[in-house]
Amino acid sequence: MGKRVRLFVAFGLWVLAVTGCSTIGDTLGFSAPSYPLTKTAKAIRDTVPVPAPVARELAMELLPTHVVEPGDTLLVQPVELDTPVRLPPDQLVQPDGTIDLGQFGRPVVAGSTLAAIEVQIRDIIRAKQKEPVAVTVRLLSKPGKVYYVLGEVNAPGAFPVTGHDTVLSAVTQAGGLTRKASEQNIIVSRPTVPDGCRVVLPVCYTNIVQLGDTTTNYQLQSGDRVYVSSKGMLEGLLPARCQKPNAACARPQVSCFGGGCATGCAAPGGPVAIPAAPPAPPAQ
Repeated sequence: MGKRVRLFVAFGLWVLAVTGCSTIGDTLGFSAPSYPLTKTAKAIRDTVPVPAPVARELAMELLPTHVVEPGDTLLVQPVELDTPVRLPPDQLVQPDGTIDLGQFGRPVVAGSTLAAIEVQIRDIIRAKQKEPVAVTVRLLSKPGKVYYVLGEVNAPGAFPVTGHDTVLSAVTQAGGLTRKASEQNIIVSRPTVPDGCRVVLPVCYTNIVQLGDTTTNYQLQSGDRVYVSSKGMLEGLLPARCQKPNAACARPQVSCFGGGCATGCAAPGGPVAIPAAPPAPPAQ
């Protein structure tokens, strides 16, 4: 009888939720999620091998050499500051890919690396001044290189790529998860060409923050989308132990200080050193 009563109450609350009592529905998880994870995204996520063959915390990679693009800001100046050659210092790369060098013209620099632009400007100056002038070009800002954090976070938006960004730092940058966030359904979607395959990486947020597991704490690249899904109808009601995690997050975890790992755990930098027990105090 008790079970029937619980089912009846649950059904009644569901009716209230779908007929306009959104506050109750939101609190109990009955309302439709604001940011659902689509079946397609789930299906592609579940095909990813674990660990995925991408860079992550403790195994980061250097980003590719930056190629200048419109919207970048460059600092252009002679290496020897006492040279008579004067160049406008801060240069915003225009939509047509050019910068303004005053008397030396408007060369197209978009699509080139900083090193190539230094050679290009040096040759332009030499053609006019008849003497070599070493030039340095530095990148001051690159607003086009960003990643996105979307969904159930407190401050969604676009954030600049620094070269050491991870899923955890991205979520922190976005103000953390909301109370409606589904920690079992966070993904990183990597941009791909229109007719190509898709890259949707699973994120085990609980493992990252509570266990220090770096398996899914991926290094982010320009254009990556970190998407935090909303809790589903049942996820808002069932306790965490009753919810089925996605396959990537269900792998067994082993303590570096306990059974099965007494001599240290394998890590990218080598085995973890297990601290020795302190020496016993001298006898009195």
